[in-house]
This record gives sequence, structure tokens and C-alpha cells, in this order.
Amino acid sequence: MLVFLGSVAYAVHGSFHAAGRDLRNANPALFVLACVAVAAYYLVFVVGWIWILADWDVRISYSVSLRSEMVSMLAKYVPGGVWTPAARVVAMRRAGVADGALVTAAMLVEAGLSAVAGVLVFVVSLAWVHGVNGPIAAVAGFGVAVAVLLHPRIFRPLASRFLRRLGYRELPPLRTSTLGILLLFYMGTWVIGGLGLWLLLRSVGSHPSVNTIVFLGGVSAVGAIVAVLAFFAPSGLGAREGSMYGLMLAITTQGAALGATVLNRVAITIVELLLLAVGGFVLRRQERATATASRHPATSPETSSSGS
Repeated sequence: MLVFLGSVAYAVHGSFHAAGRDLRNANPALFVLACVAVAAYYLVFVVGWIWILADWDVRISYSVSLRSEMVSMLAKYVPGGVWTPAARVVAMRRAGVADGALVTAAMLVEAGLSAVAGVLVFVVSLAWVHGVNGPIAAVAGFGVAVAVLLHPRIFRPLASRFLRRLGYRELPPLRTSTLGILLLFYMGTWVIGGLGLWLLLRSVGSHPSVNTIVFLGGVSAVGAIVAVLAFFAPSGLGAREGSMYGLMLAITTQGAALGATVLNRVAITIVELLLLAVGGFVLRRQERATATASRHPATSPETSSSGS
């Protein structure tokens, strides 16, 4: 726990220190709106986690999904890629879902679908955004490879074989219709993320057109994919920023791209901490109050009078 909190504190301090000048020069109202858009992305994104588990007959509340997602997101600041899935498994176990293998498999489905959705958003946006300097073919190839691996006839046998070697039961099937709907769902979440990045660009003085929001959603997705693949860097620090900066040069200047990239890290960190607090304290307290009320319902006047 101390390592976790220390790593998060270091990441927050580093993000603010690096973004000090950009924060002072940024439009505060637009920066706040960008943080709201990033928060909206996460608040919608966590619904997918509920959806995946529900297809495997595991029911969790929205607050449980939010807490487990945010703990997992913040764990990426701890060096070593293993902490992100480990944090989710621990958080779900505390919520009463003890099947760590199932949780891990669900994480793979979530990450894979989100990645494929992000690649699709990025590729589609290239129809109206030109001059993009980046490994487009590699990004598209990665998306195709992940999509193939996620196909039920491939993913389930591979995952089940691996789980059986670890002594776990066979993975339940995930319906193809669910995968298709979730793919469209995650494409929508990346567009919301693109809105946040668009607002960050405007906050540093750039004026990208509204039709670049979809492209910026794809840029965010590519940055997230690079961050996961760069497991040697906590939270993909440096790798994510470099990829996003290079892609944004197609629609803005070097200064604006750099400023928005740095502020994006600050916004993500702030939002993740705030949503963890909301999911960990506010929503949990409401759940406990609701559960207590259901166990001890108030006695109505009619009941009291009839019993006297």
C-alpha cells in the first residue's frame, strides 16, 4: 500500500511539475471542461466492465465497478505492468468476487475490445484528417491481431487452456452479440475522450475544428495502447506522450501539441484520484445506507397502530 501511494504521489508531483508553465498559461475554464470530459469518459467506460461480467453471470454495482477501475488505473503508476491487473483482482475480491481467473479474463476482454475500438476510431478519422505522421500500418495491424484473438472461437479455448493449467475452471462463453455491442460502446467512449483532448488543445490557444474530435479520440486510444505495451515505463510515461504528440502535429502546432499532451497527463491523474474518492467513499456510503435501510425498514403508522 505504501509503495502504491508513494508511486501515485510521485506521478502527481511529476505531472504538475512538468506542466507548471502550461497550467499557468492555459485557459482555466477550458481546462476544467476538459477534466469534466475525461471524467465523463471514465464514468461511461466503467459500464463496460459491468456488462462483461454480467454476461458471465457476475453481478456488481456501479460503485464497485468504478472503484475497481480507478484502483486499477492508478496502479499503473507503480513500476511493473503486473500491478494493474493485480489491483483489479484485489479490488474485486474485496467486493465479493473471489474468482481471480475470471476477473483477469474479463480484463483481457475489456482491454482488447477497447483497443480494437480505439484503432477503428483512429482509422475512420483518417478519412478527413490528412498528413498524419505515424505508424498507421502498425496500428491497424495491431488492431486486426487483437480482434482475431478476441474472437470467441479463439479467445475462449486459449484462455480456458491457460486457466486449467493454473487449476481454474473453464472460462464461460461470451456471446458474439455482446462483443459487437461492446465494440460500438467502446468506440463511443473514445470519442468522449477525444472531446477532452480537443478542449485541452483549445485551452492552450489552439483552434482545431470540431471534426477533429474523432481523430483526437483515436490519438488518445493509440496513446493508451502504447502505454500498455511500454510496460517498462510506469503508466507508459514518456511513451504515451511521445506518440500522442507526434500524431497531434497533423492538426496543430508543436507548442500546442506539447502543451496539450502534458496537460492531458495532469487531467487524467486528477480525474482518476477524484473518481476513486467518489467511488470509494461517496457511492460506498450511499450503498451502505441503502443496504441498512432495506434491512431495517421504517415502521409505518398503520403498522404501529394495528399492533397496539
